[in-house]
Amino acid sequence: MSIKEKIMSSETTVRDRSAIDWALLAARVLVGIIFMAHGAQKLFGAFGGPGLSAVVQMMGPLGYLVTIGEFFGGLGLVFGFLSRFSAASIILIMLGAIGMVHAKFGFFMNWMGNQAGEGFEYHLLAIGTLLPIVIAGPGRFAIGRLLPLPKVEGERLVAVLE
Repeated sequence: MSIKEKIMSSETTVRDRSAIDWALLAARVLVGIIFMAHGAQKLFGAFGGPGLSAVVQMMGPLGYLVTIGEFFGGLGLVFGFLSRFSAASIILIMLGAIGMVHAKFGFFMNWMGNQAGEGFEYHLLAIGTLLPIVIAGPGRFAIGRLLPLPKVEGERLVAVLE
């Protein structure tokens, strides 16, 4: 490979990585805001939500975990702190929602039929948006990258949680 080819390859890699970082930031912030809002409905009763006591009454003790996971997971995604952990937690919540509630209604939201209920299309969309964050991490624009976390041979010790 000639020097010119190496330089062009390096420039393409840097430019491509920058696009990935911006894409991860967009996914993190948008999904994070959505789940912070859903969590705020459950935790504080914000945006016309039921509040924590009603959620726990409906879901039992699992309601605490879902509420905390949605609100603080969304917060972690927005700021890029423990992003992989937050994304994985929300994926588990979405899989649980599909299995426990939404699968019986089918794929689509049933807005025209006699059967009231919401399918699982939204949940799959959220999972699909969160998977790249679990796999690739939060990207360059994350607060977690600025924290003085312990390192092992140049890698962050908690990279799996980053």
